[in-house]
Amino acid sequence: MKTSLRTLGYAAGALAIAALVAWALRPEPLEVEIAHVSRGPMEVTVEDRGEMRSHDRFTIVAPVAGRLMRIEIHDGDRVDENEVVANIAPAPLGARERSEWSARVAAAEALQREAEEHARRAHEDLAQARRERERVERLAADGFVSAQAADKVRSDEAAAANEADAARFRARSAAAEVRVARSALIAQGAGGDATALVPVRAPIAGRVLRVPDQSERVVAAGTPLMTIGDQSRLEAVIELLSSEAVRVAPGMPVRIEGWGGPEPLRASVRLVEPFAFTKVSALGVEEKRTNVIADLLDPPGPLGDGYRIEARIVVWSAPDVLRAPASAVYRCAEGWCAFVVDDGRARRRVVKIGQRNSLEVQLIDGVTEGATLVRHPGNDLEDGARVATR
Repeated sequence: MKTSLRTLGYAAGALAIAALVAWALRPEPLEVEIAHVSRGPMEVTVEDRGEMRSHDRFTIVAPVAGRLMRIEIHDGDRVDENEVVANIAPAPLGARERSEWSARVAAAEALQREAEEHARRAHEDLAQARRERERVERLAADGFVSAQAADKVRSDEAAAANEADAARFRARSAAAEVRVARSALIAQGAGGDATALVPVRAPIAGRVLRVPDQSERVVAAGTPLMTIGDQSRLEAVIELLSSEAVRVAPGMPVRIEGWGGPEPLRASVRLVEPFAFTKVSALGVEEKRTNVIADLLDPPGPLGDGYRIEARIVVWSAPDVLRAPASAVYRCAEGWCAFVVDDGRARRRVVKIGQRNSLEVQLIDGVTEGATLVRHPGNDLEDGARVATR
């Protein structure tokens, strides 16, 4: 039986109407934000708040019990090494106290000899580090060793110089402790009566950071009188969560931000303290934190002891990696996935990532440079769905 032309026309019309209805009822493309995969530098940092403090801070205490004369020095005043900063009229010593102070003098002298020996060894280590740096720099100039090896010996020399300075200050502090211990006996006459004022001297040249009380009063031995520090040598103390501190190592670069100046200050991690302490956060949560100590590489400017800062420690960096916004990848059963926009449709791809920070993620496999990814993919976005750029 032959089909009539009218029947064919009706069928064609019905098909056309069905196609129009299907086209009209098809879902609208989802509006999405997009980002492009690119190459460039990337770094991973850990950041937190901290404060500046003097590298060498000394708390001067009363060497003997007695009447403290009024302290005429104020906060912020500069003092010289061995300058008298306070005077104490000592209380009379009995036989037991005199024997005790004699033992303290002997102990202080032993500690002074130990500190001087450490200072001598630190000076020899510094001289050896300088000779090693000169040898490696000559080899690096001739191309026998890498530039990284030259950078390492320079860093070792800087660390040795810091250790030598610290050892020298410790020796000075030990010598000051000897003078303090001896002064308690010198100020006493043969009959055990006080015959002179005991001078309290500054162990280093620096600036007075704080005087708790300037008034004349009776003090016990060991009462803190003032704190002195060297403002020219400041270090950054950064409190990190212990889970973040394990990623930090000496030598890592640090950027000091949020200190009030126009530009960040450069610093370098010197020490990750080997112990943690408990601190309660603003939300009332107990946290384990660790102090990370960093040495400034730039002049501190107007910064002072106790000033608050924000520090950013670079734990990983690379000059040229394949990267994308961190919001473009998400967890899936295969590990990590992303939606690639291809010809107006979102195609789900399994990707392999490397390092990541709060803004970017390193892409190792799954996409190529220049690919267009969907940022913040929603739960309603499926593989093959039509998308449109917002």
